[in-house]
Amino acid sequence: MYRTKAAGRNGFSFFEPAMSEGAAERLRLEQELRKALPHDELMLEYQPQVGLPDGDLRGVEVLCRWNHPRLGLLSPAQFLPLANDIGLIDQLDLWVLEHACAQMAAWDRGGFSVPRLAVNLSVHRIQSDDVSAAIQSVLARTGIDPKRLELELVEASITEHSAQTIANLEQLSRLGIGLAVDDFGTGCSSLGCIKRLPIRRLKIDRSFVARLMSNADDAAIVRAVIGLAHSLGLAVLAEGVETSAQAELLIREGCDEAQGYFYRKAVGPAELASGYCIDAV
Repeated sequence: MYRTKAAGRNGFSFFEPAMSEGAAERLRLEQELRKALPHDELMLEYQPQVGLPDGDLRGVEVLCRWNHPRLGLLSPAQFLPLANDIGLIDQLDLWVLEHACAQMAAWDRGGFSVPRLAVNLSVHRIQSDDVSAAIQSVLARTGIDPKRLELELVEASITEHSAQTIANLEQLSRLGIGLAVDDFGTGCSSLGCIKRLPIRRLKIDRSFVARLMSNADDAAIVRAVIGLAHSLGLAVLAEGVETSAQAELLIREGCDEAQGYFYRKAVGPAELASGYCIDAV
């Protein structure tokens, strides 16, 4: 079933012995993931988002890692889909938001100011009835100004929108919370949808940035996204910038912000704060 689902809808797969092994490992991971939060196995890292062309700190994106006792450090892509499948994604979303906001408050107390905290929000959470109340509760407990929070939404959460989703987004926007479309360009977003919803920022997917210097079509897509966003009054952030050539091209095309290894990798909270304090000296 899992192999057929992974390959797409309306398909089928023949049984192979390796499938039993894969199913057993998945079941084991499910059980381990359910214990990850109470056992404090999850951790957060933060990747800077910088302004172009000056490279000043505009914000940080929060990335959740699983410090798995058996498999080592796992990236979000290795366990978030599983969390979604087994119904843990809402709990995980709120855990990340709570801990990231608490870290932002701790940075403030230590004299290190991060202008913006960018947190990914799942499709399921953004469609839930209590999303606004839950986020307001976290902000109140941690003392974070809603204007310093930006929620990153995958394209599916806005293109397959319901009346409830639209109402949720508008309510969050009225609170001052920023909304960004993550991995823009990979999901065939409706331009009419982007125009109608209170979106503040488009994030160009790293796959286009990776081929920026070698593929004319991808360069044209990046140029078009920047132009489209600016024509709609939106800011643009490019993900996955790894070379000076990519950065220079993005600057020439008028991209507003960027993040990626060329600037800084995702690091723990202490390393992030110390790194920027050193830069400021």
